[in-house]
Amino acid sequence: MSQFDVLCIGDVVTDAFIKLLDDQAEVQQTEHGPLLAMPFATKIPFDHTEVLNAVGNSANAAVNFAKLGLKTALVANVGGDSPGRDIISTLDKADVETKYIRINSKKNSNYHYVLWYKEERTILIKHEEYDYHWPHIPSKETPKWVYFSSISENALDFHDDVVEWLNKNPEVKLAFQPGTFQMRAGVERLKHVYERSEIVAVNREEAAFITGGNVDDINDLFEKLHNLGPKIVMISDGPNGSYASDGTDKFKMPIYPDPKPPYERTGAGDAFTSTFVASIMHGNTIDGALQWAPISSMNVVQHVGAQAGLLTEKELAVLLQKAPDWYKPERL
Repeated sequence: MSQFDVLCIGDVVTDAFIKLLDDQAEVQQTEHGPLLAMPFATKIPFDHTEVLNAVGNSANAAVNFAKLGLKTALVANVGGDSPGRDIISTLDKADVETKYIRINSKKNSNYHYVLWYKEERTILIKHEEYDYHWPHIPSKETPKWVYFSSISENALDFHDDVVEWLNKNPEVKLAFQPGTFQMRAGVERLKHVYERSEIVAVNREEAAFITGGNVDDINDLFEKLHNLGPKIVMISDGPNGSYASDGTDKFKMPIYPDPKPPYERTGAGDAFTSTFVASIMHGNTIDGALQWAPISSMNVVQHVGAQAGLLTEKELAVLLQKAPDWYKPERL
């Protein structure tokens, strides 16, 4: 086995999608935000189900990296059950190396249920509690990059193991896409992760939550995130586009035009972030990477789940050539 281009780290899960019928639910606007409402204490018909194996932020990124021609491995945990075996089999078929996935024989694999209503989804989650251990990685397999994302809240100490290994291998670059529990842990607890990062990628609201910065001031968010340590900061902003900064150059990028309304939005953020990082791994500039990323997320939301719509580098290049004239980065 030779050197990996990227080693992804994070929880992996099976998503069971339940497609709700449009007339069997509704979205109610409340002071606490939109709520998905359905009749209570009765039987509700649904359209169909789809089960997707080997998903989750880091697994989605790993599959995308492999699709983009990068030699990829995943550090994760599964249970000693049928979903765990299906997860490993799915990753193997996607050309993601699974030798660093730990099988916990007496535990279950992560299994989530996705209530899919129109183009949006509400995910019922339960993180299994694994004992997280950093694997032994032979020196000849030491990756060029590590991509670290969402992981269980009981894995805080595992972050220390990751950073300790990274500090022993200073040539390895880190891309950090913090998940929910990692953001809640706070920057003081994960200060060493942010400091060690080459790239930190978040959305606009997450940037404000992490830093306490002004959500309406992109330059303030850039400054506060760079102060945590990363050389490159990427901030996505939904339909408003995205932004990237290397501390000197800053760019804004519009979204790639949708060929038709989104079918299902799961994984759009993972596709965007991992494609941006993959482009940097391929030697692209931040403004060039910003042109890749929206194309990937555009195509993902035309399919069910986070992986079916992922594109090869050649497919991305074709769509980039077909982009309208206004699809280009604007220097801030």
